[in-house]
Amino acid sequence: MVTPISCSVSERPSCAVGEGADGLVRLVILQSQENSLDNVVVGVVGTGLMGVGIATQSALHGYRTIVHDVDAERLASVMPKAEAVLDELIDAGRIDAIAKRTALAHIETHATLETMAAAQFVIEAIPEVLELKHGVYASLAQLLADDAILTSNTSGFTPDQLAAPLRAKERFLITHFWNPPHMIPLVEVVPGMATDLHVTEQTVALMSAIGMEAVVLTKAIPGFVGNRLQFAVLREALNIVRSGAATPEVVDRVVKASLGRRWGVVGPLEGADLGGLDTFLDISTHLMPELAKDEEVLTLLRKKVDAGRVGVRSGAGFYDWDDAHLTLVKEGRKKLISRG
Repeated sequence: MVTPISCSVSERPSCAVGEGADGLVRLVILQSQENSLDNVVVGVVGTGLMGVGIATQSALHGYRTIVHDVDAERLASVMPKAEAVLDELIDAGRIDAIAKRTALAHIETHATLETMAAAQFVIEAIPEVLELKHGVYASLAQLLADDAILTSNTSGFTPDQLAAPLRAKERFLITHFWNPPHMIPLVEVVPGMATDLHVTEQTVALMSAIGMEAVVLTKAIPGFVGNRLQFAVLREALNIVRSGAATPEVVDRVVKASLGRRWGVVGPLEGADLGGLDTFLDISTHLMPELAKDEEVLTLLRKKVDAGRVGVRSGAGFYDWDDAHLTLVKEGRKKLISRG
């Protein structure tokens, strides 16, 4: 059983984890961790939307942040991408122009990996190719200090797969951010079998310090927690559309007007407790057998992709994405960000 554990970001004192008598990892508050984070230098390897989003979040909270990419064009895109994130925060009333300038001043871009030697905490955010990641780790292992922590933003590999070639496996774990980090605060922290408990504690504390909400998994499973829930809902949404019971528009309206609102207040298991587990058992007994359980629903996605309708990038997917629709989504993002 996977037990995610929440770390509040509302207070500066850091959260960390410890093992209870039942063998599960529990969070505790570490007042002394705060000072140890003051001079941390954060490194980010990778300049995609996630890499830059993570770097911007770190810099926004006062940390010197070094961003690396071997490609000059991608490296040149870091500052414009960071500015776009910060401008969205300004537009939502979360920060001002001074905070933007200060954050940008904390971001450094370098084409040479050797600059990562100055970082105590390095987050890898490169494409999901295992051999590529292992190659970067091998190079970093020659550069990083003995007490440096290396993490991956992966959503597709387990920590033990990634750490296989590393000698210092105890200082490696996964920090899976959600896109975009300035709007979605979740970070799934996934230690490997060899990860040192203190490394997990330090990681959770730093995630809290840069404004994120860290949860620690007690076991690595494919997709972790968030993606498994997301794709379970997507499977049933596709099943409903394929069955003809509702259009994509209706399915999305149902989610936004019901579950989307509820899950912002209580999670699915809290909701079950509130509704009564006996009631949920009765409903589940007759409803769960009717839900999609296989991958046949993917034929609906394949038809869209084969037709070139891949979503916003092509201008059409389940919807035709005109300026009005994009503006509507942008306004929704603004409202969400403004609430913090």
